[in-house]
Amino acid sequence: MTKAVSKQLLPVYDKPLIYYPISVLMLSGIREVLIISTPRDLPAYRDLLGDGGRLGMRFSYAEQKEPKGLAEAFIIGESFIGGDNVCLVLGDNFFYGQGLTKILQKASQISSGAIVFGCYVKNPSAFGVVEFADDGKVLSIEEKPKEPKSNYAVPGLYFYDNHVIEIAKHVKPSHRGEVEITSVNNAYLAEGKLRVELFGRGLAWLDTGSCKGLLEASNFVEAVQSRQGCYIACLEEIAYKSGFIDRDGLLRCEKELRNTDYGRYLLETASEKQ
Repeated sequence: MTKAVSKQLLPVYDKPLIYYPISVLMLSGIREVLIISTPRDLPAYRDLLGDGGRLGMRFSYAEQKEPKGLAEAFIIGESFIGGDNVCLVLGDNFFYGQGLTKILQKASQISSGAIVFGCYVKNPSAFGVVEFADDGKVLSIEEKPKEPKSNYAVPGLYFYDNHVIEIAKHVKPSHRGEVEITSVNNAYLAEGKLRVELFGRGLAWLDTGSCKGLLEASNFVEAVQSRQGCYIACLEEIAYKSGFIDRDGLLRCEKELRNTDYGRYLLETASEKQ
């Protein structure tokens, strides 16, 4: 089993931003999620999401009191992860496109080692860059290199075996005093156990960690939803179509949101022929 930790309420179009990374986890087949955030923001997430039961999920919550690095998520979440594999997704990363579910479900079946993803970008020097062999084995990862060895950036989505907990515990903090996710990935790289899965040209990855990125994601979501009439990251729809909840469960969710566009979309989804 693979569990997930998510480091995250910023709006994108018509729903909280956290819906987007959670949708990625659900599409991966993951149903147990630990949401890690600040003491100030965590109560808002609890109020919004609850225990996840209405979606056939299980949400747990944990505080990161100080910004000590992404990889601290594995230390904070040690008891939650237990003996399972784990996925880490950042709360400000957005993924969308045909074939995404297949890639995610394949990665979630990881038996050993670690998997990062590679997304082709025209300005790799602005990102963490992955260099890899033809068989997908990672050769190097560099953070914002002046002379990048590839055009593939590493987004904020990672799959690890259970060994990641011990690796994170023994990572030496960086000059910023943080347990860096790059250090964790380099530990797997040193063992020859780090692989990359590439996102094709039909997959979109957007980083919403800036005002510009947030606007780009909002415009993207609005354009797709207005043109196609299908919601992106509708958690209730994903839960229903993934078999996490049945039609009655979907209708209970719709009842909570009746007389809203979102609620009407859920009703339409429940009315579709399967």
